Amino acid sequence: MATAAATLILLVLVGEVLGSVSDWRDYLVVHDYKAGAAAIADLEAADDFARLVSLPTVAVWIAAGVVFLVWLWRARLNAELLAGAAAQRRSRAWVVGGWFTPVANLWVPYQVVSDIWRASAARRPAAAGLVMAWWAPLVVSTIIGRALARFYLSEEITEEGLLSAAKLSTLSTVLDAAAGVLVVLIIRRITAWQTQRFAQNAV
Repeated sequence: MATAAATLILLVLVGEVLGSVSDWRDYLVVHDYKAGAAAIADLEAADDFARLVSLPTVAVWIAAGVVFLVWLWRARLNAELLAGAAAQRRSRAWVVGGWFTPVANLWVPYQVVSDIWRASAARRPAAAGLVMAWWAPLVVSTIIGRALARFYLSEEITEEGLLSAAKLSTLSTVLDAAAGVLVVLIIRRITAWQTQRFAQNAV
């Protein structure tokens, strides 16, 4: 499950890079069209490319989210076995619900993961700096993503707006890339710790 989650997360990052490429392509094609250097066919090709990128990315994103939550739930159960339920600040319901609860999703998932991290560590106390380094860019990227969604749902999309969206999309992709690599490291570290400690306890 850890390997599947890590693989899907990395595939999501590939999709996000392609999404940023698509956003820049949209802007450049519209810019060229207004300057008389592109035709309607170029606009349609840009739209086709955007759909080709977005639909698989959304599908992989959903799959990655589901698999990650399954891994996180199992990691939480293991953490309780290793350190007791009292070592967890949040109840089990927050392991999944924390990601979908407005406002609370800005910090509750971080608490869940950091508690699992500390409870699973081979040597305690264990600093959760890596977890914080993952969570900070993820939150900023999420805020940017919401701004981009509002832009694309607006009634009027201008050339200047497309340029701003492309810049924000690039920033969001960079932040997601950092968060994605870090969460893969977190998944592997927690999984390795828990596997090692259960093996030691079984001896």
